[in-house]
Amino acid sequence: MNLKKKLLLALALCAGVAVNVNAQTIPAFKAGDRVAFVGNSITDGGHYHAYIWYYYMTHFPNMRITCYNVGIGGDNVKQMYDRFEYEVLPKKPTVMTLTWGMNDSGYFEWFKPDAKTNYAKWSVDTAEARYALFDKKLKEHPEFKKIFILGSPYDSTTTSNKNRFYPGKYAAFARLIDFQQATAQKNGWPYVDFNHPMTEINREWQKRDTNFSLTPYDRIHPDYAGHLVMAYLFLKAQGMANKPVADFAVNAKSKAVSKSVNCTISNVSGTDNNISFDYLANSLPYAFDTVEFKANWGQHGRQIEGIKYVPFMQEFDKEELTVKGLKSGTYKLIMDGQEIGQWDAKDLEAGINLAEQTYTPEYQQSLALMQMNEERFEIERRLRNYAFVEFDLLKQKHLLYADNKAAMDTVNKEAKHNPFVGGNRDNYIKAQYKVMRDAWQGEMDALINEIYIANKPKTHKVELVLVN
Repeated sequence: MNLKKKLLLALALCAGVAVNVNAQTIPAFKAGDRVAFVGNSITDGGHYHAYIWYYYMTHFPNMRITCYNVGIGGDNVKQMYDRFEYEVLPKKPTVMTLTWGMNDSGYFEWFKPDAKTNYAKWSVDTAEARYALFDKKLKEHPEFKKIFILGSPYDSTTTSNKNRFYPGKYAAFARLIDFQQATAQKNGWPYVDFNHPMTEINREWQKRDTNFSLTPYDRIHPDYAGHLVMAYLFLKAQGMANKPVADFAVNAKSKAVSKSVNCTISNVSGTDNNISFDYLANSLPYAFDTVEFKANWGQHGRQIEGIKYVPFMQEFDKEELTVKGLKSGTYKLIMDGQEIGQWDAKDLEAGINLAEQTYTPEYQQSLALMQMNEERFEIERRLRNYAFVEFDLLKQKHLLYADNKAAMDTVNKEAKHNPFVGGNRDNYIKAQYKVMRDAWQGEMDALINEIYIANKPKTHKVELVLVN
């Protein structure tokens, strides 16, 4: 399926999703914001926060913000509360997002004989009581904004994974989502709903393919496309829709610029067979992944697949070029001396989206930023894996941040029978040394500094030359 067909299909299928999101409003980030994304494995190993930050890197290149992954795999809301003062407050956030409930709503407990009667009530009541402690703590910190994220859904209807079905989990999680929404409204805190729109997408696409899911690996963890949907929902709620990368129109006959939104067009010249001008946008396009990234917490495939499910390109990635007054025929578009593609004069008069062209110089500039942001994400994951060992194992052993022989012995012993600790053992061997953690932080800081240097738009020479 080509990109244009994906866009048309996304428009057709996601009208209901757009309506739901329009009803929500969360504050847009501003210069200097420090945003702590608190959650479980969907935040810990997931990409939605990295995609959100990348959008800001490209669309607001002169407005620097900082985003932090503060998720830990397997966490319930009590564990998030327990590490709040260790992991959130030291970052001095101006904004904190919170998503929870997936682990609070249980897994294998649903196979117990009394699950429908006892566990169904106990799991929800316990989670709500645990959250009450967190709620009190959050109210003690008015210095930062709170945003609730009603988490991505547990998909109980897909046929893609028959082994991860937990009867009763969907209903319990739904009750916790309702509780979170009611709590946000009671407290006057903004919230964004991932749960219901993503469930709608799952149901709609499952009418065509029962194996479809935004969480195809295990019903729980969104894949890369699912995380793009989550970023879309967040940005939509922040009011970012219809803020173009650029939108400009030039008349080939009069050499006049009739429109220049978020960009500057200058030095227009040409003849009957060609036109050229200088183009400087105030933003960069959002570059999607061009290769599959490694699987991580259920993430597979490619992020760009997400544009089939939400109108991301139409709403957040419009770089519209319109040229009127051209002679009939086919024109090749050249930017900075490189041919980008060929279009008929009628198509150019109707307008083309340059953000769909992956070899424009501005797209390639943005793609380099994407790779740097991914590198930053991978380094940050090492610190999150260290945090997992600290809070899921060593804290209970009264060895939190001990980083000594007793801690290493505990990790080695637990790693023999606990696959999660075992999988993080090699990382802990390195991360137990503060100098190593500081070095990783230094690498991330350097990457972020480079991103905010390399993300500044440049002036490009644009030419349209008649081919026939």
